[in-house]
Amino acid sequence: MAKYNIKEKKEKEAAYRALVSPKVMDELKEKILNIILIQKKYKDKNYSAAKLAEDLGTNTRYISAVVNVRFHMNYTSLVNKYRIEEAMALLVDRRYKDLNMEDISDMVGFSNRQSFYASFYKINGCTPRAYKISHMVGAKTKKR
Repeated sequence: MAKYNIKEKKEKEAAYRALVSPKVMDELKEKILNIILIQKKYKDKNYSAAKLAEDLGTNTRYISAVVNVRFHMNYTSLVNKYRIEEAMALLVDRRYKDLNMEDISDMVGFSNRQSFYASFYKINGCTPRAYKISHMVGAKTKKR
């Protein structure tokens, strides 16, 4: 794990999380999913928690509280989760087999290859290249 400089985060309870009512949290969760996932804002390299808060007419503390409590991660991890899920689909899709890792990284919204590799490794325990190779071999084996 030291290869990609990934550190385990310490759990700490933020006081402001308790100030957001469960009803408001549920409403914001749905709105966040709509914007990040349905509207595919996770692909936008410049779409920040501050921009999301502005679009939802709230503040970043509320966004942070909802993402922490309802998704059990921080904003960046949430966005990267959806980016990696899409990257995984692209890596095994034959239509994109000629693209390099930088192209895939760019398509799903990462600013650079290093952050793509670090996030991919953190979620999957392997590099994007290793993932692609293992799944391409699996696809060839299934055909026989």
